[in-house]
Amino acid sequence: MSGFFGSISKVDCVMDVFYGTDYHSHLGTKRAGMAFFSKEKGFQRAIHSLEDGYFRNKFDGDIQGFSGNCGIGVISDHEAQPIVVTSHMGRFAVATVSKINNIDELEKRFMDQRRTFAETSQGSVNPTELVAMLIAECEDFTCGINNVYDHVKGSCSMLIMTENGIIAARDKLGRTPVIIGKKDGAFAVSFETCAFPNLDFETEYYLGPGEVIEITPQGYRQLRKPNEKMQVCSFLWVYYGYPPSFYENINVDESRYNCGAALAKNDNIQADFVAGIPDSGIGHAYGYSNATGIPIKRPYSKYTPTWPRSFMPQKQETRDLVAKMKLIPNPSVIKGKSGVFLDDSIVRGTQLKDNVQQLYLGDIREVHVRIACPPLIYPCEYLNFSRSRSNLDLATRRAIKELEGSENNNLHEYSNESSDKHAAMVEVIRKNLNLTSLKFQKLDDLVTAIGLPKEKLCTHCWDGSSCF
Repeated sequence: MSGFFGSISKVDCVMDVFYGTDYHSHLGTKRAGMAFFSKEKGFQRAIHSLEDGYFRNKFDGDIQGFSGNCGIGVISDHEAQPIVVTSHMGRFAVATVSKINNIDELEKRFMDQRRTFAETSQGSVNPTELVAMLIAECEDFTCGINNVYDHVKGSCSMLIMTENGIIAARDKLGRTPVIIGKKDGAFAVSFETCAFPNLDFETEYYLGPGEVIEITPQGYRQLRKPNEKMQVCSFLWVYYGYPPSFYENINVDESRYNCGAALAKNDNIQADFVAGIPDSGIGHAYGYSNATGIPIKRPYSKYTPTWPRSFMPQKQETRDLVAKMKLIPNPSVIKGKSGVFLDDSIVRGTQLKDNVQQLYLGDIREVHVRIACPPLIYPCEYLNFSRSRSNLDLATRRAIKELEGSENNNLHEYSNESSDKHAAMVEVIRKNLNLTSLKFQKLDDLVTAIGLPKEKLCTHCWDGSSCF
């Protein structure tokens, strides 16, 4: 995943973009950048690696030299961005939240036209530069964005900064959110609405799937109407989204509370306490605790000053170290007790396995784990979530291989929550993680907890369903 933020104002907007982009730090993993435009300085840009530091520290020196009433920022999974290009439409900067599955095909298309790429990303072409080239093939930006929609297989939301303002374009199926905020004399556009309140913006408008909006200091206007069909990523509410944020006017933490309550409805465990595996499991745990009457406690604390999220480092040994070191157990809460632990998901199982080992070292009696979504069986094809070098990175696929001899056999049966194969897979995962019991959320209950119709949600990673 990645996240972006932009602002345009009647006055200088550098600090709004700086802090607004920083509020997307939970979404990015490796790179961050900002670009600004002023009539005096033109386009200005800075990009830094986040692998050895945090956004605010890396850009603290840059903001002293930036100026402008228009700017965009992005925290990215992999590629360096925003990209600043010169084209027949003038100079513009572009930032994307995207996954381009056919990037090799599109690269060949441009190479066959004897075009050149200036930027690289992970040893290949930079996806955001490729998007900029698709935009520049057309006569205007609206046509160029349609060109991106027509050619990119996967997903792509964009912010384009020109000398006249910001153009915001949401992915054609709305897989990721784009929201406009407003305050006196300024507008903002963001992935996360949690970036708005402390900068005094109020949520103004949610872009629809494929919708394109041009924003100036005076207001905004529609350049392309939204598509009727939408499949927004369900996992935004389960895990990726920050608790105060809203997507489709539905709050993240409220959905997590509903998820926990739904898990409790289908459970009968007698336990001493309920706990959320921090941070994303906390909202789920409150819902479960309040529905069951089992008190919520904090059996371990997350040490956040120096330890990042465990899925971010690319080396498995580094992920294992992060997972082990960042959670500190509290023996006074867990010794001799039975606990129900709520987590958002099981992807690789790295962090949960180490957490459980620490709990047993603290003399816990029973570890019951409840997962807020169904088992992740299918790698995400539309966003950079559960990005893996192999399907066997997924705990479910390892369990299926243990049962079948191959990780690809009978996947539709394993995703059927009422089947014997599904139950056998869950049991293998439970044993591998050394849990007293393990239950996953039912897909229908998750859909209800989010509050959108199933056909408006992407649930591919759980049931293998295809987008339109």
